[in-house]
Amino acid sequence: QVHVVESGGGLVQPGGSLRLSCAASGSIFAINVMGWYRQAPGKQRELVADITRGGDMRYTDSVHGRFAISRDIAMNAVYLQMNRLKPEDTAVYYCNVLGRQGGQEFDSWGQGTQVTVSS
Repeated sequence: QVHVVESGGGLVQPGGSLRLSCAASGSIFAINVMGWYRQAPGKQRELVADITRGGDMRYTDSVHGRFAISRDIAMNAVYLQMNRLKPEDTAVYYCNVLGRQGGQEFDSWGQGTQVTVSS
């Protein structure tokens, strides 16, 4: 079983910054993609950014130029640096990990971390 844990959420004023961290643990053979999703009240969960094993990254349009995703392959970790935060970034942020374990593919989620942007 793959265990995914996020940290780093909190309350920040508009224009401020936060850095989210996510680490996956367990008998992981390989991780193919690590990503961040978010879900605001009353809305569907959406992809914020993800990064492949090869380093390819993609971002949702609303965070381009403000957020940056990075990863530490050795630590099975992914990070999301969020700058120039806006009230509309308020949501629960979830880490998602896709990979292989014990000859099977897995798709694991963390419990989520709350990000609130408000003055």
